[in-house]
Amino acid sequence: MKKIGIILSFVMLGFLINSCNSNDDTKSSYPYAVRMTDAPGPYEKVNVDIQGVEITGDAGQTVTLNVKKGIYNLLDFTNGVSTLIATDSLEISKVGQIRLILGTNNTVVINNVSYPLSTPSADQSGLKLQVHQTLQQGILYSVLLDFDANKSIVNTGNGAYKLKPVIRTIEAAISGSIKGKITPVGSLAVITAVDVLTNLSYSTNVNTSGEFLVMGLPSGTYNVTITPVLPLAPVTKSTIVVTTGNTTDLGTVILL
Repeated sequence: MKKIGIILSFVMLGFLINSCNSNDDTKSSYPYAVRMTDAPGPYEKVNVDIQGVEITGDAGQTVTLNVKKGIYNLLDFTNGVSTLIATDSLEISKVGQIRLILGTNNTVVINNVSYPLSTPSADQSGLKLQVHQTLQQGILYSVLLDFDANKSIVNTGNGAYKLKPVIRTIEAAISGSIKGKITPVGSLAVITAVDVLTNLSYSTNVNTSGEFLVMGLPSGTYNVTITPVLPLAPVTKSTIVVTTGNTTDLGTVILL
């Protein structure tokens, strides 16, 4: 694989859970929607074949959502832009697991060449994502599924690539974001936010307009490093505070 010089972090498959009231003689119903979003990166396309989404309750109940099946280029969804891929109403109040079912038509495009992404046999029955969430009527929930392509796309050599999805779940209701913009516009750069307390890192890339948005950050203090392609030098913004439900704006960062 040709080294492009920037790192890709796929953020995020996301879903919204919206609850409603029901009559006393019926079960409670919780409308459920699954949305998908992502961050820009070094690949020209990363096509993921979405064939199904299932919700499993804590008691083992399974609900198959109404899914808009198809092949989605994750790079079409950047900086908070998302697309609806599944909806339904749940009659369970506790979500234990989400199962994302992929088809076989997964590909990555590099230098105008399309390569198939093989899927490990262990993942062919569905990607199981732990959630463990209790739903309440009258509350709007938001959960993000963070698809990290930097770890998920594996170059196995000889022009072959493997899709080994690495996905984390993030409850947007208990997280914040960091946004900003770089100049000169058109520069490639990796944005990495590191929690100063836990040392956990979260990354994304700037888009073609030089903007970036790192979502799904637990509240805390972060050091944010913008690493552009040479000859431009990295820039670090220290002690950036993130609070729940808010977006911290770094403004425009000048790269020299």
